[in-house]
Amino acid sequence: MAKDAGETGAIHVTMPLGVVLRKTPGVTRWAAFAWRAVAVLPGARPAHWTEMRRDGEAVEYHAGTLTLTLWAAETEAYLANLSDAVPSIYVVMRDEGDDPLDLVLVTASPYEGQDYADNGTDLVEKVPMPEGLAAWIRDFALAHHVDEDFVKRKRDRKRTDLSEDGKGDARIRQVSDVYRAPRRAVH
Repeated sequence: MAKDAGETGAIHVTMPLGVVLRKTPGVTRWAAFAWRAVAVLPGARPAHWTEMRRDGEAVEYHAGTLTLTLWAAETEAYLANLSDAVPSIYVVMRDEGDDPLDLVLVTASPYEGQDYADNGTDLVEKVPMPEGLAAWIRDFALAHHVDEDFVKRKRDRKRTDLSEDGKGDARIRQVSDVYRAPRRAVH
């Protein structure tokens, strides 16, 4: 659990977080196996697809250990996550390379998890946070959270009811409207 102000002066803390993936038989003929993130291990040592448990055809692996980084500027996201019925860690994975799944990122920010889910190429799984990890994140968020007042944007005073005199660039001489349909070239 390292604490650092970094080169940029941004306050953050880190913790190694192991990711446990479960492999189960697929339920369709198109997928032989189904993979699911089922747990995280705070303070885990480095690992690479270490088998942890086998129950019939279901196998759980310590797939890898990533660094969870909490940033002081993201405390609003962490507090939103902690206020959920089940606070979660978001595990971002990709189906590339030689391993069954490549671990990309672990985050406590639901906003960052949503960003990765929106790109369409990454698989994002919500994993319930252990109580000790939730307490560690809560302590960090409360220590660094600064409430920001909402400031409503003011409209500009431009008149929108005025009619437009011509279209297109005024510096270019036009014979007719610049939004006309293009003519077909005759050869």
